[in-house]
Amino acid sequence: MQNKMALTPVLTAHWDDPKSFEIETYKKHGGYVALKNSLKMTPDEVIGIVKDSGLRGRGGAGFPTGMKWSFVPQNDGKPHYLVVNADESEPGACKDIPLMLANPHSLVEGIAIASYAIRANHAFIYIRGEVPHVIRRVMNAVEQAYAEGLLGKNIQGSGFNLEVVVHAGAGAYICGEETALLDSLEGRRGQPRLKPPFPAVAGLYASPTVVNNAETLASVPSIILNGADWFKSMGTEKSPGFKLFAVSGHVNRPGIFEAALGTTMSELLDYAGGMRKGSKLKFWIPGGSSVPMLTPDHIDIPMTYEDLAAAGTMLGTGTPMMFDHTTSVVKAVTRWLEFYKHESCGKCTPCREGTYWITGVLEKFEHGKGKEEELEVINDVCGQIAGRSFCALGDAAATPFPGAMKYFADEFREATRTSADASFPPSATTIFDKAGV
Repeated sequence: MQNKMALTPVLTAHWDDPKSFEIETYKKHGGYVALKNSLKMTPDEVIGIVKDSGLRGRGGAGFPTGMKWSFVPQNDGKPHYLVVNADESEPGACKDIPLMLANPHSLVEGIAIASYAIRANHAFIYIRGEVPHVIRRVMNAVEQAYAEGLLGKNIQGSGFNLEVVVHAGAGAYICGEETALLDSLEGRRGQPRLKPPFPAVAGLYASPTVVNNAETLASVPSIILNGADWFKSMGTEKSPGFKLFAVSGHVNRPGIFEAALGTTMSELLDYAGGMRKGSKLKFWIPGGSSVPMLTPDHIDIPMTYEDLAAAGTMLGTGTPMMFDHTTSVVKAVTRWLEFYKHESCGKCTPCREGTYWITGVLEKFEHGKGKEEELEVINDVCGQIAGRSFCALGDAAATPFPGAMKYFADEFREATRTSADASFPPSATTIFDKAGV
């Protein structure tokens, strides 16, 4: 067995405690001390620590968190808002939901610290409506924090007030896009807004707003408590700190592994027990279906924003999906495009029409009825979507096919003669043991 980088349990340190979600457990392990320390600093000092730490957004874009907070204009006479994007819905992504189930108070404390830093007195937690158990868990954590005087009026006698609202979304993937999320919060149909203006200037209710991912905010208390240098002691120079990696697919032990950025996929795969018995890795996706796929040749690339970008893909949400030799690339790409077609809000023509046409042609290949010249048609349509859609959903839809053609063009050509089901029987691809089906 290879020498692996050690796991870095911070957010996951006490998930094995049956009461990990309760405030008593959280406080027993130093919870809310960071908030109390923050309230003794100036808001700008808090922003400075987060800036110095190099914490980058954990929702996929990887934008520096402290810098985003500093964009909020001050002394503008407008209310400021903090919005938590907990609308986790990227195919293959499952890290924020387990985090909110097992350690919701890290998020609540992070919200309080971030709100203080950007001078916000109202915060909203936007959670997918399909996960009512998570909504209840987070609401309970918020209620407990209110009862302890950690939210509400005059928090810890500091004069700082903060009201926190837990909001259930209606299950639209587009609402993971920050401006569509804001429209949804305001009671309108979730559709992306034109930028600029950016939310930091005109966001919720046309006021300065910071939108942060749930894992991003949950990481803040430990940074305030231990310092920026402690955080930078993990990871790399451009991708510092720890990260929740949710490994899924044809592995023996799918799960969440908290490790420093820079850990390789081969190390994470080792933690996940390797590929299932008799299985051979065929391709993998580093961070949700909206990032280009990689092959076993890339298994030793460090999982950082910069290294994966150099390999032609992205870290994304940091939720790798592993696919073995029984998986049809044609079927996988088709399923993803069907998802994007269904979830397109329809606001812009490239995404609305492009996903319809790509999916229609891909389904012909799935059934062995495609023509080789149509591969160029799909590639052309992807080029008409990428960089031309209103928001990143179009870019996400235009990503899987070109990425697949880079490494598996022969499989698409084979699909002009043989259906994907014939070449890759569904019974072999299933992640369940045949005895258990």
